Amino acid sequence: MNKEDKPMLKNGHIEMPIDPSLDLRSEIAKMKKEKNAIILAHYYTNDEVQEIADYTGDSLGLSQKAAANDADIIVFAGVHFMAETAKILSPNKKVLIPDSETGCSLADSVNEKVFAEFLKQYPGYTVISYVNTTAEIKAMSDIVCTSSNAVKIVNSLPKDEKIIFGPDKNLGAYVKKVTGHENMVIWNGGCHVHGNFSVEHIKKLKQQNPEAEVLAHPECPAEILDLASYIGATSALLKHSIESKTQKFIIATEPGILYEMKKQCPNKEFYPVLSKSNDNTINQCFDMKKNTLENIYLTLKYELPEVFVEPTLANKALSSINRMLEMSK
Repeated sequence: MNKEDKPMLKNGHIEMPIDPSLDLRSEIAKMKKEKNAIILAHYYTNDEVQEIADYTGDSLGLSQKAAANDADIIVFAGVHFMAETAKILSPNKKVLIPDSETGCSLADSVNEKVFAEFLKQYPGYTVISYVNTTAEIKAMSDIVCTSSNAVKIVNSLPKDEKIIFGPDKNLGAYVKKVTGHENMVIWNGGCHVHGNFSVEHIKKLKQQNPEAEVLAHPECPAEILDLASYIGATSALLKHSIESKTQKFIIATEPGILYEMKKQCPNKEFYPVLSKSNDNTINQCFDMKKNTLENIYLTLKYELPEVFVEPTLANKALSSINRMLEMSK
């Protein structure tokens, strides 16, 4: 590699000029084959990213795919905690992330030091942590969960078992309500996207489309879930939209999922819910949107940024993740 070709990381991603005549999709496909690489993408990424991904899914599906694949390189188009989880599950693979500064407000709502002090107040409690957390929090947990399996995991435990659930307060409240599990202490964290949907906009859309179903993610607050016809994880919302005979849907989750919904159901109509802070703003995760064809191309070409997790920490976190995967079978 010539000195002038040396990649430069800036703001978490490679900043280098790309020949505008390049067909990025073809170049990415060629490099994937040459390097035995796969691209995993979350449903909340841009349409163009989902188009080139080898697998798209929600947190549970992506974790399962990261744990079982034959690739040498995983390019994770999502946010940082997801790529970190992939590295924990596949320590011998090279895990790349197009932008290492893709954060998550939910993961940022709890840190190791404060959580450790919190846990001291509840000795003997089983700690269930949402997958939207850092490796440090996973290492301090007994079981990891996703929105797809949180209810199943809590239901599998004895009714009198004392549980700490975090960091998402809305998902925790939903799980507590559905399972009837009373001995549950919930961390006060949340997702800035799911916590910011407009109740008024849902009511307006419903008034305009009375036959429409409202589909909501359990990370949404109770006032949104109370309006929902169906509540579920991203993959469950997708499955329901495919199987339902309804032709119109109001979607209270990150609107990236609309790409797959429209792809699977081209004759159905989908309406994203606006932000409650601005009636004219689509409520979306800007960190997920940092994944682009350009930075995926550069990431594959130069194999940067690479995700590392200290082995001792990774082994501690792996225990709670593996317990989730076993309980999700």
